[in-house]
Amino acid sequence: MTTRRIEITVGIFVALGLAALFMLAVQVSNLGEYRGGDGYEVHAYFNNIGGLKVRAPVTMAGVRVGRVTAITYDAERYQARVSFTISARYDQLPTDTQASIYTAGLLGEQYIALEPGGEDEVLRDGDVILFTQSALVLEELIGRVLVNLTGN
Repeated sequence: MTTRRIEITVGIFVALGLAALFMLAVQVSNLGEYRGGDGYEVHAYFNNIGGLKVRAPVTMAGVRVGRVTAITYDAERYQARVSFTISARYDQLPTDTQASIYTAGLLGEQYIALEPGGEDEVLRDGDVILFTQSALVLEELIGRVLVNLTGN
């Protein structure tokens, strides 16, 4: 009878451990916060997106206002086309809004930060953000520093 009780206890412990691992995986992969709800889609073109991924957050003043929905390569412009959905309650973004790719922390995930401009017209569904700043790639920065150091 005691062996049976120990086996049940171990089984419950293993099940709780697997459930905790599943919750951690959902938290890390941003699946828990992914909602394809109401909003409008906007596009931006970048020379380099670094490690930006689909479902990455789109923020404004540090507040999450949307999510990246698609990343493709535009062969005509030779740039990456990033599509993202902005929540409908943030529908007053000016057309001269700037989109930049930043990194959360030193080695954290990358996200898009929006900085509103001063135009009176606002972004609509399907519009393109014209002012963008590509991701800072650490390898390129280190390469430039090394070239400058060896050139002197």
